[in-house]
Amino acid sequence: MVYTVSILALVLIFTVSTKVPINMGILAFAGAFLVGGWVSGIPIDDIVDAFPGDIFLIVAGITLLFAIAKANGTIDIIVESALRLVHGRRWALVWMMFLLSGVLMALGSVMAAGMLAPIAMRLAGSKKINPLLMGMAINHGALGCAFSPITIYGAFVNGLIKSAGYEGNPLLLFVVPFALNALFFAVLFVIYGRDLLHELPEDRDEVTGAGVSPLPSPGAATRPGTASATAVLPDVDVIDRTPLNRDRVATLIGILLLAAGSVAFNVDVGVSSICISTVLLLMAPKSMPRIEDKVAWPAVVLVCGMLTYMTVLKQNGTLDFLGDAATHLGSPLAAALILLYSVAIISAVGSSIGTLGIALPLAAPMLAAGELGALGFIIALAFASTVVDVSPFATNGSIVVAEAEVEDRNRFQRNVLAYCGLVVLIAPLVAWALIVVPTSL
Repeated sequence: MVYTVSILALVLIFTVSTKVPINMGILAFAGAFLVGGWVSGIPIDDIVDAFPGDIFLIVAGITLLFAIAKANGTIDIIVESALRLVHGRRWALVWMMFLLSGVLMALGSVMAAGMLAPIAMRLAGSKKINPLLMGMAINHGALGCAFSPITIYGAFVNGLIKSAGYEGNPLLLFVVPFALNALFFAVLFVIYGRDLLHELPEDRDEVTGAGVSPLPSPGAATRPGTASATAVLPDVDVIDRTPLNRDRVATLIGILLLAAGSVAFNVDVGVSSICISTVLLLMAPKSMPRIEDKVAWPAVVLVCGMLTYMTVLKQNGTLDFLGDAATHLGSPLAAALILLYSVAIISAVGSSIGTLGIALPLAAPMLAAGELGALGFIIALAFASTVVDVSPFATNGSIVVAEAEVEDRNRFQRNVLAYCGLVVLIAPLVAWALIVVPTSL
């Protein structure tokens, strides 16, 4: 009875959150107290103690640091510098957007694709680049770097690995999904981007002097007939040149120290990001009023709520029950493939981090049997649950569709959906064959 109610509540939490605008984490907190306290008889104090304070600090600290970086112009410097490196080459512009989206995500911006979509899709229209190719460049770039140790996704998965008692590898968790997303995009580039290798006349820099001219802000009108005394990048006139100052240099140093400390010295990401953010705020206390409002509180609630509910399922034995059921499916590798496809399908129309929050604890009993490579299976689940965010029903995919400069938006949406269907069909199998099978033999 307890197991049935726990599973039904989990399904209800996911279903309701996808149908109505209620944060899944709020529903999960309520489910944790109702299922844990009322149905399972777990003391309320034990449920409260299950709240993942370390994950709370990580998600809140990282999103606060990135909000500061965006508010003080540090992100503008990163974007501008990257765009100026392409020198008008269309193929380089596409790959630069892929890398730039990845860098922003790796630094902690969950909305990296959303930030770049207005710029990238505008450039796709003016530079005659296939809009699907450009849209997937920023999507695969961001999704490929989603599991950086200092992102919400990376902190979430590494936290689950640690709480489950497995030996984690944050660097491998970051590198493998990036490599697979790069592989998917490389194939897409071969199909839709080969013509970009042939330079158009208008792609060449208009060199009339030295240096690079400042780029006007988005929406700024370009005066016809005006001549620049510098080299300009045609059609890359989307942002101003932002100068370096004390706050921006300090922010860049802080981000680099956070990344290096978390990877090389295993420094606590949550504590470090909070401390770095505090220093930056003390340096400019009046320039960023109420910056705490920019913290991704919905993500904080979602992650902490799901982890709390999963702890309740672990305490009341539901996860062990599901693990025993999974072992009766026969081959552990076959069960792993089924779970990978389930995760991909559900995540394509729902929340990827919510799906991942459900799938990883459910996989724990299968891993406990020892017949699957724990880290490999976790990485495969992480990849399968996020790569499908190219879907037009997901945030990343929907922003690309909304910002695309196309004549028939409905047709473009169908093209994005068709591509998502291929990803759902292929990605779980690729992850299973390249990651799960080799690590389980």
